[in-house]
Amino acid sequence: MFNLMKTAILMAAITALFMLIGRMLGGQAGMMLALAVALAMNFVSYWFSDKIVLRMYNAREVDESSAPQFVGMVRELATRADLPMPRVYLIDEDAPNAFATGRNPANAAVAATTGIIRALSERELRGVMAHELAHVKHRDILISTISATMAGAIGMLANFGMMFGGRSDDGRPANPMAGLLVAILAPLAASLIQMAISRAREFEADRGGAEISGDPQALASALQKIHRYAQGIPLHAAERHPETAQMMIMNPLSGGGLRGLFSTHPSTEERVERLLAMAAGR
Repeated sequence: MFNLMKTAILMAAITALFMLIGRMLGGQAGMMLALAVALAMNFVSYWFSDKIVLRMYNAREVDESSAPQFVGMVRELATRADLPMPRVYLIDEDAPNAFATGRNPANAAVAATTGIIRALSERELRGVMAHELAHVKHRDILISTISATMAGAIGMLANFGMMFGGRSDDGRPANPMAGLLVAILAPLAASLIQMAISRAREFEADRGGAEISGDPQALASALQKIHRYAQGIPLHAAERHPETAQMMIMNPLSGGGLRGLFSTHPSTEERVERLLAMAAGR
């Protein structure tokens, strides 16, 4: 229920942001048009955001005949978690990463890169997929996927604003600085919305994944290994769609000086430390 409330607040906040941007770009008419676009985006995001994200990553669905060991692992973990069997996808990328998506546990999907399957041991991969199923069990996947697709839409709207500048209520060209301001602030606001829901959620998914797999040390080892590999191997799909970075088990984007402030994930060191403490207390 709490995650459903957070999802409703997120959708309302992004609708308000759309209306504000529309008002700056086109006055009253622009605000009403932005409201209509936001409502349409909310509908599309709720029902189709998982398909949109999977298409962004060129993910291909697999089953017992095409990936028997991997699909069998997910099936066993889903049974342990008392969850319906999700759809399973592979992404042809060298960078090791994984995510879950969908609007509810009955319509969930999990996806992993081919790189993570090659990089991790079976035990470590099991910990990673248990983490993703914990996101499904906690119903994080709807708010995560909606925030990704809506943030992308806000970014496109901001770029449109920078190109066309905007108009006032009487049709005269608005201050050109308004378009520039929108282009800077709108993606930042969308990113802040994502970050507000991301960090604590990862700690809970780590804990839940360790409980599902029964092996906190395996997930801790997987996180350390993914962190090392991710430093030198870009995840090209995430670089093209940075709004989806918060969905991953680990932030796939290269960081700058503000990486700590604007990171969508807690530090790997803290996550590992918590998992090892959990293992020691078992």
